Amino acid sequence: MTLVRRVARPMLAALFVIQGYQQLRQPGVMKPKVEPFAQKLAPLGVPNDPELLVRANGATMMGAGAMLATGNFPRIASLVLAGSMVPTTYVGHAFWEEKDPTARRMQRIQFLKNISLIGGLLLASVDTEGKPGLAYRVGMAEDSARRTAKRAKREAKIATKAARREAKLAATQAHDALT
Repeated sequence: MTLVRRVARPMLAALFVIQGYQQLRQPGVMKPKVEPFAQKLAPLGVPNDPELLVRANGATMMGAGAMLATGNFPRIASLVLAGSMVPTTYVGHAFWEEKDPTARRMQRIQFLKNISLIGGLLLASVDTEGKPGLAYRVGMAEDSARRTAKRAKREAKIATKAARREAKLAATQAHDALT
């Protein structure tokens, strides 16, 4: 792992670990903001318990943040964090609902900050640490298989021609031996 990755991953993950811990310890703080969202999700089978949703989001952030910080499954952890940021951003920073211009501006800044974090997490989710990704490796395997099949076909054609020549020569020799 490069020095940049070793330093950048914990830096990116720190916010999620700390915020996740706070959400686990004090879910009631977010309850008023999460309540309308929980009611919208209830028909989809999501529990209509805002504190439970805040705790679940906090546990997700804390766990995936710790995984990202330590480099354990960083690509998966980044995707999980990006996914958890979508409802967090929508619920926590709905600047379009603010009437006060100052509060609207502050919420918009926080909204855009979260969008930027999601972008960074998405970049981290595709970071292969300089190693070829799965799609590249599959493409290379396909190319190798195609080349191997083409070579085998060419060699089979040559072997078939040689076998025919040998059979024809053997038949000629057998005919000549009989006559």
